[in-house]
Amino acid sequence: MKKSKFASLFLASSLLVGILAGCGAGEEGSSSNGGDTIKIGANLELSGAVASYGSSEADAIDLAIEEINAAGGIDGKQIELIKVDNKSDAAEATNAAIKLTSQDKVVAIIGAATSGNSVAQVQIATDTKTPMISPSGTSTTVTVGKDGKVNPFTFRTAFIDPFQGTVAANFAANELKVKTAAVYADNASDYAKGLAESFIKDFKAAGGTIVAEESYVAKDTDFRSTLTRIKGSNPDFVFIPGYYEEVGLIVKQARELGITVPLMGADGWDSPTIVDLAGAKALNNTYIITAYSAEDTEGKAKEFADNFTKKYGKAPNSFHALGYDSVYLLKDAIERAESLDGTKIKEAIESTDNLDLATGLYSVDEFHHPIKSATIIEFVDGQQKFMTKVNP
Repeated sequence: MKKSKFASLFLASSLLVGILAGCGAGEEGSSSNGGDTIKIGANLELSGAVASYGSSEADAIDLAIEEINAAGGIDGKQIELIKVDNKSDAAEATNAAIKLTSQDKVVAIIGAATSGNSVAQVQIATDTKTPMISPSGTSTTVTVGKDGKVNPFTFRTAFIDPFQGTVAANFAANELKVKTAAVYADNASDYAKGLAESFIKDFKAAGGTIVAEESYVAKDTDFRSTLTRIKGSNPDFVFIPGYYEEVGLIVKQARELGITVPLMGADGWDSPTIVDLAGAKALNNTYIITAYSAEDTEGKAKEFADNFTKKYGKAPNSFHALGYDSVYLLKDAIERAESLDGTKIKEAIESTDNLDLATGLYSVDEFHHPIKSATIIEFVDGQQKFMTKVNP
């Protein structure tokens, strides 16, 4: 997931990070991780516009750490989790990363949930040699800078935006058999624009025709005029890459205007709040690409769903699963590194190959992107129903 970011944060934070780098978490045997504990930071959106994402990941991170600690911890050491609320804001995410690395001296950071808030930490992670894993930051910029160079200490658990756009295009053309599509994207979101670009390219390559390209602005609440234009273009299908806050209202208003064709989005839709905003009936005949379904019976997916439901009394969504998997990815790397040194942990994550996680087998490519499957879910009467998995 990705929210808008401010490049100026890097300049402001890098001056402070230069001072703090010497007391970061990259050195093995730091006093903060001596004894019987290993400090891990969580830099998450626990309040603010996308608190649903960060709070979901936080719950599952708690579950994973409880499981690991109950089983003896990592190499006999218990995990101590330090959570910081970045308030769904890039500047706050930067401040949180500085606190976690300089004051708390964590060995690694999990978070942020969104791409923009993850990018805001990259320079700090690099300067302090602190591995950072974004559970759901899908923009390529999380792990690869604008100069094309890999951000050495930054990783992700979720697949990247271009993959989601391709999956959506192929699903529309090959599974739903639609011939025409409209695209309705947030014009201020790199996340939405990247998905839209990938969808358009691959839908055309599959023989489809784009009959309308429209945009909205985050925080809008009335989408009827644009949706009326989309309806007038008579598409067989509408692709709406965006976040649940706006998408829930878009779906509701689209159905009220008589747009009955299939609607589809990506992981930004994956929040229980979307049902409250759109209404269960309006969400029928809509689809999303996500990392996980609680109905998936393969691998560790069911075991995680059972454990999560037992603890929280509800089925997990993909943000839960990605937060959970991020902890186990880090645990595996620390154990293989046989060290709490940031560089050695980073190198161990880079060599991850077919690690069995709740969201499926996980490997890392040379750009620190995961090699893993995507899941397609259909909404039926307000409930997410597992359809299929798509391999990369």
